[in-house]
Amino acid sequence: MKCTLVPSDFFDAACAGDYLAQVVDLPQGATVRSELIPEYNAYFVWAQEGEADPRMLGILRELHECPDYNKILCSWEEGELCLAIAQGRTLLLANTYKAADFTTAEYYIFLALKSLQLNPEISTICLRSKVSPEDKMSLYRYFKAVESL
Repeated sequence: MKCTLVPSDFFDAACAGDYLAQVVDLPQGATVRSELIPEYNAYFVWAQEGEADPRMLGILRELHECPDYNKILCSWEEGELCLAIAQGRTLLLANTYKAADFTTAEYYIFLALKSLQLNPEISTICLRSKVSPEDKMSLYRYFKAVESL
């Protein structure tokens, strides 16, 4: 997925393609779209591939629904982990990672939490995708709670 976030104070719709081209290689003639994520005062800008919206956009749209102050929402599908983390109304991280198995996905989740100095033991992680009962139990070992959105 080719995407970026732009603070709304700096966003100009006419420059959306330029913002994206600064961080990824865009194919010639790519369709660039953007959507305001008002809860975090930022625009999600992406190169449209197919008809469906990117998974990360869904994660950002729903992140505010996580119940705790430390908001952790992820989706693990088709070998890709989409992860967003916020504290209150401050978006701290929104990224995707290649993760062929759930152990690798967990590695990226914990690496992100460690880099942001967030303690999983006092945090709830919310899942936007289905995971096996074994994978869900694995998360319960580290997090205060595991919820599905």
